[in-house]
Amino acid sequence: MIPDTQNYVDYTHQRAEGFAIDAAELFLQQMKWIAERGRSRGGEIEFVASVGDTWQHPTIWLDAEHEAMGIGRVANPLFGDHFDPVPEGVEVEIAKAIEGYQLIADAGIPFGVPPGNHDYDAMYNVARFPPNLTKKPEELTFTPEDLGVLHVGGLDGFRSAFGAESPFFSGKSWYVGSFEGGTSSAQIFLAGGYRFLHLALEMQPGDDVIEWARGILAEYPGQPTLVSTHDYLSPTAERLEGGFLDFTLVDSANHNTPEQMFEKLIAPHDQIFLVLCGHYNGQALRVDRNAAGSRVYQVLADYQDRGQVGLEAGQPPGGLMGGPVGIGDGWLRLLRFDTASDPPTIQMRTFSTYYDQYSSELAEYAAWYRAHEQSKMTDAEFLAAEDYEIVLEDFRSRFGAPRN
Repeated sequence: MIPDTQNYVDYTHQRAEGFAIDAAELFLQQMKWIAERGRSRGGEIEFVASVGDTWQHPTIWLDAEHEAMGIGRVANPLFGDHFDPVPEGVEVEIAKAIEGYQLIADAGIPFGVPPGNHDYDAMYNVARFPPNLTKKPEELTFTPEDLGVLHVGGLDGFRSAFGAESPFFSGKSWYVGSFEGGTSSAQIFLAGGYRFLHLALEMQPGDDVIEWARGILAEYPGQPTLVSTHDYLSPTAERLEGGFLDFTLVDSANHNTPEQMFEKLIAPHDQIFLVLCGHYNGQALRVDRNAAGSRVYQVLADYQDRGQVGLEAGQPPGGLMGGPVGIGDGWLRLLRFDTASDPPTIQMRTFSTYYDQYSSELAEYAAWYRAHEQSKMTDAEFLAAEDYEIVLEDFRSRFGAPRN
């Protein structure tokens, strides 16, 4: 599971722009580590699931579709120029993302990538929901009333990298379906005696995406199914509406909240047993019963704001709340399935390809990251949230015994 990678490939986080290191090298190191451990190279990695926000910057000011709907853009000085389009979005960031995933492709590992909000061509403050510029900065809250509402549009850049007709997926037998050229997609992979289905769904997907996903599930009935999407679960394990990134506030006809997504797609389909997401910096696990009474395991992992590697290289603090500039520090999630046991299990572990250590092995782990990500947890609770076992208690009754 690859959490948000946008801060690695962000063109401003490279030596050419005065940053202390080339953060993109950590991204390539991460992808190389995965590739070297693929099944075709003697390892155990069968599939790679991204959770979106693959790059950082938009490439256009406003997409034509929303402009035609009368949805305008307004300047937001509270965000500075963070969401302004730049040519480096394509020339540096998308190019580096393709370079990284090419390592995965060359290793023959199937993978799926859903778009996050940063992967859209345009991300902008909506004129109908302007920011509150009357408050002092210290009085602002992360609400639409204070920050305004951001919206997104256009996925031409995403399709150029990860579309159905891209070299990554065109002609691949394991790439079994796509919506609108690959903005959402479906993959299958064989592992542990089961054929798994994976759905990579765009952020806050609309009813048309959900209907497409239902069709894929009907085409592969009874297959254990994983869903990867960007915005779904918060660090407090809630399916929150998106706040100032709640797309339904702007265009409810074409988007659903995470809770609506659960009610319309995940709960009614018993073959969906696992949901993976990013977007919110932190980690969480939530287990719910679906309409059939079976368990659905929902997992958040996102490490984009971790910047210890930059601090060690001499990069001055400059991130959120005066902390380090976030890049990610090489952390990702490893899901090790044991399908031979009854019931099957997933060992969830957090690993840094930079430090070459698991979270449980790094003595400074909680000291570096806990206060920013999970201030209400103890150190022990924080470590436990990164290294735990999921017991798939009803997996056998839903999907049968593994086939050799």
